[in-house]
This record gives sequence, C-alpha cells and structure tokens, in this order.
Amino acid sequence: MGKDSKVDDSENAAEKSEEKNKYGEPAKFDPTFNGPIKNRGCTDVICCILFIIFFLGMGVVGYWGYKEGDPTVLIYPSDSEGNLCGYGNFVNKPNLFFFDLLKCTNVAQNVAVGCPTTQVCVSKCPDKNWVWVAAAAQDANPLLSTQERRKLKEDMYCTYNITTQVRDEKSIKELVEGGNCASYYVKSDAVVGRCVPSAISTLINSASGLLSDAGNTTLVAADNTTVTGDALSAASKVLAYILNAKEYGEKILADVRASWWMILVGLGISCVIAFIWIIIMRWIAGVIVWFTIFAFIALFSFSTYYTLSRYFEMKNNSSASLNSVTDIEFTTNLDYYWNLSTTWLVFGIISATILGLSILILLFLRNRIRIAIALIKEASRAVGNMMFTLLWPIIPFFLQVVLFGFWGATALYLASSDKKKYASSSGNLTSNVTAADSSNLVTTFAASCAADYTNSTLGQFCGFVGYDVQEYTIYLQFYMLFMLFWVMNFIIALGQLTLAGAFASYYWAFSKPQDIPAFPVTASLWRSLRYHLGSIAFGSLIIAIIQIIRVILEYVDNKLKGSENQVAKFFLKCLKCCFWCLEKFMKFLNKNAYILIAVYGKNFCTSAKNAFFLIMRNIVRVVVIDKVADFLLLIAKLVVVAATTILAFFFFSGQVPIQVINGYVPSLHYYLIPVMIISLGSYVIAAAFFSVYGMGVDTLFLCFLEDCERHDGSAEKPYYMNKDLMGILGKKNKLESTEGDKKGKKG
Repeated sequence: MGKDSKVDDSENAAEKSEEKNKYGEPAKFDPTFNGPIKNRGCTDVICCILFIIFFLGMGVVGYWGYKEGDPTVLIYPSDSEGNLCGYGNFVNKPNLFFFDLLKCTNVAQNVAVGCPTTQVCVSKCPDKNWVWVAAAAQDANPLLSTQERRKLKEDMYCTYNITTQVRDEKSIKELVEGGNCASYYVKSDAVVGRCVPSAISTLINSASGLLSDAGNTTLVAADNTTVTGDALSAASKVLAYILNAKEYGEKILADVRASWWMILVGLGISCVIAFIWIIIMRWIAGVIVWFTIFAFIALFSFSTYYTLSRYFEMKNNSSASLNSVTDIEFTTNLDYYWNLSTTWLVFGIISATILGLSILILLFLRNRIRIAIALIKEASRAVGNMMFTLLWPIIPFFLQVVLFGFWGATALYLASSDKKKYASSSGNLTSNVTAADSSNLVTTFAASCAADYTNSTLGQFCGFVGYDVQEYTIYLQFYMLFMLFWVMNFIIALGQLTLAGAFASYYWAFSKPQDIPAFPVTASLWRSLRYHLGSIAFGSLIIAIIQIIRVILEYVDNKLKGSENQVAKFFLKCLKCCFWCLEKFMKFLNKNAYILIAVYGKNFCTSAKNAFFLIMRNIVRVVVIDKVADFLLLIAKLVVVAATTILAFFFFSGQVPIQVINGYVPSLHYYLIPVMIISLGSYVIAAAFFSVYGMGVDTLFLCFLEDCERHDGSAEKPYYMNKDLMGILGKKNKLESTEGDKKGKKG
C-alpha cells in the first residue's frame, strides 16, 4: 500500500505542476485560517432580491387561484346546465346520466365539444335496458288510464324542467322527440360518478350484437339509429378502461387499508436499521463498510439464485406458467406477471448483471476503497460529534412537503378557474361559445343554453359541455411549475450549504473534538440565511432553468409522437440527452460550490470556479475516491432497502417459518402492494439518512484536497487530516507540535 501511495503522490504532484496554469494556483498556506471564516458579507444580492420577488409572486398567484377557482368542478361531474352532481343542490343525485352515449363518439372528431348530448344528474344509474319505441306504442293506447300512463313514464330519464304535470300532459313520443327525455338506456354502473354500461366487456367481445330491452325490443336512439354493441362499446371504450382501472384501484386501496399498520411497522424497521447502521459506523466504520459490501454481494447472489431457480422451475412446469413470449398479454392483474417465467428471467438477468459489475469494481478498486473507507470513518466521527446532522434532513423534507402541497393546491384552483363552455350542434355541425365572451351574441347564446339546452332554434343540442381553458391560466401554471423547480432546488441547496458548513467546521478543527465550535449546524444555518441566500438562489435558478427546458422538450417530444419527421425526432432526443447530462453536471458543480461558499463566504460564481479548478487539479482522486465513497454509500442504502423488502416479502407471502407470525398476515388481493410500498418508503428513509453522510464525505473530501495543497506536514504547516488518512496516503506531520504550538496555531 505504501508503494501505491507513493506512486499516487508522485502522479498527483506531476499533475499539479503540469496543470498549474491551466486550472489556477493551488491553495496557499494561511496561518490564520482554521475553518469557515467568520468575517463575511452578503453574496449575490441581486439574485436574492429577484428570488424574493418571484417567491411573493407565487403567493399572489396562489391567492388569485384561491379566489377565482373551485376544485369541486374537477371532482364532481357536471350536467348540461353546469350543475355539479353530488354537490350542493344535487347532493342526493351523485351520478351523471348521458341521454345518448353514442354522441360521445363525436369527441374524437372535435375534443373541444365534449360529449354533445343532454346530461342530467340522477340518484341512481339505470338497472335495466329500456327503449322508447315499445313504451311509446303502449302509451298510444287510448284505453290506458292516467295511473297506467304515469306508471309507464316512471322509467324515463328526463330533464329537470319535465315535472309530473308536464309528463302527464305530453306523450312519450313528444317527450323523446322534443329532446326532453332519453330515447333509450342500458343497464349501467356508476364509475367515477358517470353511468357506464355494465356489460362493456361483453360488448367489446361481442360488438356486432344488437341490444334490446327486457321485451327483446331492439334499442333505437331518437334519430332512429340502431344501438349495437359495436357502437356503444366504441362510445364508451375509454370508460371501460376507467372501470377496469377503478376495480384494481379499489383492490389496491383495500390492501393498503388492511395492512397499513404493518406497512408503518416495516418503515419503522427500516428507520431502526438505518439509524443503527449509522451509529455503529462511528466506531467500526471499516468493518461495517466491508460487511456492507459483502452483504450486498450476498443479497444479490441470493437474488440471482432465487430468481433463476424460479425461472427454470416454472419453465420446466409448463402448466404452472406461460413460457412463450407470444402468450404474454397486457393486464393490470399483477398476479398474472408474477406467474410468468419470463418475469423471473428478467429479474435474474438484472440481479446477475448488478452482481457481476459489483464484483469487478471491488476487484479493480480495492486499494482505493481503503481511502474511501477512511473518509467514511471521518464522516462517521463527524456525525457522532454533531448528532443534530442526522435530524437536519427532517427540516428540508418538511419544507418540501409544504411547498409541494401549496403548488398542488394552487394548480387545482388554477385549473378550476376556467369559464363555463356551452355548445350547440345541428347534425354534424357544431359551434362553440363561452360565457366569458363579452359580445351580446355569445351572452345571449349562453343564457339561452343555460335556460333551455334543448332549444330547437339552436340545434339538436345546446348546453354546457365543459370548461374552456383560458390562455392566462396556462401561463400561470407554467410560472408555478417553474417556481416549484426553483424553490425545491433552493430548499435542497439550503440543506447542502448548512451541512457543508457544519462538516467543514469539524474538519478544520485541529484538535477534535475539543476545537469543534458549539452548535455547528445552527451556526452554519445562520450564516447561510444571513449571508448566502442570494448564492443559494443563483445556483438553484440555474438548475430550475435546465429542468424547465427539459419539461418543454418532453412536451414537444410528446407532440411529435405521431409525426413522420425523423430528423426532428433525432435532434430532439439529442437535446434531451444533452440537457439531462447538463443537469447532472450542474448539480455536481453546485454542491461543490456550496461547500466552498460555506468555508470562504465568496459569491456563487467565484466559489463554483474555485471548486471546479480544485477538482480538476485532483481529477484522479475525485473520480476514483469520491465516486467510490458514493458507491459504498449507495450499497449501504440498498442493503437497508433489500433487508427490509425481503422481510416484508416473506411476511406478506406467508413464508415466514414461524407460525405465530404467519397468523398476523392479512388476506390481500395483491400481497406485493405493501411490499412495494415498504420498499419505496425504505429507500426514501435510507436516502434521507445517508444523504447526510454523502454531504459529509463530499465536504471532508474537498477540505482534504485543500489540506493537501495548503500544508506539507511540517511543524509550521501540519496537516488537519486524521492519522488514518495520513497513514493510507503515506503522509505524516513530521514534527509533533506541543500543546502550546497547537493553541498558537488556533489563534
């Protein structure tokens, strides 16, 4: 190892001399420097002012949206008058009934029209098939009594202005041909507040069949269109998918409700594992890291063995699964995929690939891993002496939740601030107007529609069909999305700068822990808020601009999906790739810039330049050591997640060899649902814990690089790094300083 360290030192020295002019001068020795400087000023003030103005703009937009919008219009279905079914005066009529569902096929030709058929709120959806022709024939019988005629009309679904008196005065033929009542309907179920034919799946499978009522009379619409399964399924196919998704959604929600407390226990176990892991690393970081590495290899070895053995077992048993790829169908039934041998083959290939890459990395970088372990050890000692750093991620997480909640609520209110849209149709011609138009013609039209949405002078249909998107709401939504990115990155940057200041205070304390300042996290947070809000705003603005550009590119890519312009698609893919790489690079550069801001208190551009030059002067160590440390921390996160997920899998699948524990397993539709929730939650928890370690390692690493440039180990310029790092690198403080010398250096 000593030989390797000497070669590393000679290579590093050669690189320093060769790149001296290109990447700036190495940091010089300063006898007065002993950590984050106290005497500093405000940085990037213009960006701070700009951020405050835009942040206040978020509040203004939120207030305007709250004042103008009404999210209930997005939750409840609206009838042809714009009334909300299941809300307000129609609280007892929660379902929306379509007079002629066949008219909804016109939506494909003109989406802006909505479904141009009369729609009313009803207390319950039809529970049988009904056609007006047969009922009208009976109604025409002059021998029927008033009670019999009224009984005959009870099955009809009509508009609100058709009272009992009107029903008695008009015949069924007059009511239907006048557009006041539905000409037919089929047995339906309420799906997301809409009455949807119950036999949609049957209609799709047998589309050519004629539909009839209980008396086997063929269903016919008011315009004498024969209602077939083909026509009705085409008009309601989208609703069929909603029905299917709703069914599985209900099962998933039922599983979550049945196992919610077990999910919380699983997440609690992941918290305990992650916390114990970090605490133990304070004393035996090297053992823990090596154990993590071997545990990672063992877990993926077991995963590879288990998945591939299941694959071969299911492949050999043709009756247990589908082996042919051509037999695979798309479905939302998770158990279907779980019983496919191909699924286990994919899992096995993924596990084997990760296992092979991990082994190769460990074999070729085993010497560099020792340096990374030393950095992680130092980060463990720093965390042990500053325990509040483990609690710090709670604060940014809380702020992010509040921000996302405010943005989501504002987006809903903005989306519901659109104006009501009315439409009339005559044959295949449709005209659309909005009540927001100030012209007398449109105002009269809207008022007429609202008053009588079957007005024959305006066409076969005239009424409310939806909400017209206003142009300004699109701009406001875009502004709020941009501010979501900016403020979210601002919160992340504030957390990084605060932790960087705390860990830098630890590293530049010559005698640890005696020289560590009191309340380092609180002091670093105060410096960040007092002096560097502008720099945080500057760095987060750059990331936000890149992210909003990526969103625009995704939008354009979605619009070009049906295009035949392959050249445009190629350049768009290139742009998406370039901006993805740019975002990753800027996040890396920003984080290192925040570290130097925390130490020296300079503005963002200067700190970013100095950080970039410092990294380039030590590019070999950065690429190898720092990234190896990140890889080890990633393994630690994956081990926590894998351990929790495996425990959850064996528990919810009932494979725990302890019968008492299996007695607590609930009956679930899909036992993988709580397993996946626990897996995702465990990753979020582990990422929150180990993000502190990641920032600690990055901060200590940059301080270590500057330590190597500033000092040479002499009595005048001793190293600040710990003895483990000096031993691995073959360095040492040549002359041991007396206690008085240390105090003098501190001063």
